[in-house]
Order: sequence, then structure tokens, then C-alpha cells
Amino acid sequence: MKAPGKHYKFINSKTGYVIYHFTLKNDLNETDAKAQLEKVKADVATKNRIFLDTIYWEEERDN
Repeated sequence: MKAPGKHYKFINSKTGYVIYHFTLKNDLNETDAKAQLEKVKADVATKNRIFLDTIYWEEERDN
């Protein structure tokens, strides 16, 4: 069974804490996926009142 999308976590680089989880559809190309992740990153930074450069994302992997 195929997963409905790729799962990402957004992390505060100063604390190391995950501050947001997001699922991206599988049918997006790489450019659109990156644009969507950047938009979510900006929203997370605004809502948490932290600098945009403090946040990064990484794909969640199954162990």
C-alpha cells in the first residue's frame, strides 16, 4: 500500500524541537514541492514568531 504523501517535520534549529508536521502530496514535481515547503516554513515562522532562517525541514523516514 502506497503512502498518501511524503511527511515532513519543521524544526527550530536553535532548540532542536520539531514545531510542525506537514504532509505533501506525492503528485507534485520537485519545484512545486519545494515552493510548497517554503510557504509552509514561512507560515510556521510567522505563527511561532521566530526568524525564518531559524527553521528547517526534513523528510520523516520510517525506521
